[in-house]
Amino acid sequence: MRRAIGRGVKVFGHFWWDFLVGDTPELFAAVLAMIGIAFLLRHERMAAVVTLPVLAAVVLLGSTWRGRTRRRKEPAAGE
Repeated sequence: MRRAIGRGVKVFGHFWWDFLVGDTPELFAAVLAMIGIAFLLRHERMAAVVTLPVLAAVVLLGSTWRGRTRRRKEPAAGE
């Protein structure tokens, strides 16, 4: 019984790791950082209104740029 529970917890943990982190752990880290910044700015409404959307745009643009440069380096399927 203990083995089954331990295995279930392990499988559950793997699911959440794959779901949240997946192929891009840097995006997961960026989202955690943005949540932390939002928490720090919870009393500074105007700073949060400006800072968080700018951070989100920077993270998304950086991820897109990184994905495009990574794709250019990979060989084509026929090569």
